[in-house]
Amino acid sequence: MPKGLAANERLIVALDVKSLDEAKALADKLIPAVKIFKVGLGLFTLYGPAAVKMVKDKGGKVFLDLKFHDIPNTVTSAVKSASDLGVFILNVHTLGGSEMMRKAAEAVKGLSERPKILGVTILTSMDQKAINEVGIEKSVEEEVLNLATMARDAGLDGVVASPQETGAIRKKLGKDFIVVTPGVRPEWAAKGDQKRIATPSSAIKSGADYIVVGRPIIEADDPAEAAKKILEEMEI
Repeated sequence: MPKGLAANERLIVALDVKSLDEAKALADKLIPAVKIFKVGLGLFTLYGPAAVKMVKDKGGKVFLDLKFHDIPNTVTSAVKSASDLGVFILNVHTLGGSEMMRKAAEAVKGLSERPKILGVTILTSMDQKAINEVGIEKSVEEEVLNLATMARDAGLDGVVASPQETGAIRKKLGKDFIVVTPGVRPEWAAKGDQKRIATPSSAIKSGADYIVVGRPIIEADDPAEAAKKILEEMEI
């Protein structure tokens, strides 16, 4: 858990845009007020390491959100490659299993500046009906806690989970287990396709270490002002 970090060291802005030029423009508007940016599947598929380099060159940190989910050997290689890019955080999917997560953790052991590796639990776009459809009979919270415990036992630094499960994770796995929460929406923003959501202040109060915000900032008429409002909400 980040100790003594300011709100702008806990806010992660998702660069979920269509071009590297758009991402650069957003970074220029938000740095240094925002320090961490998420590079996800869309931007990375088009521009690859150049997207990571752009953020780093401007003084930002990168959460590489590619959700690696493959056989252990393939994930090990992917984690090593991501580490070589100098990212701050990367993630793997917990549903890949304990061996895959353990190999991911082992891949960065001994590095002087290793990334934090998080396990994605249940996507915030999924609700109880959605997880039942894929054969998971537990409640969402029970399954998230199960996956988070697996991630901890495999040696990961933390998990990505919705704000609704953050408190339960914090209670079960302790204060040093990192929890990153997407699905964060201020009251003034549209809900979009997220189902298990919370406001910035409630996410922080429930125990989130970092929160991820995308559309409420990047689609705002004034992204810097939107980020400022969210940072103010995070100061509790």
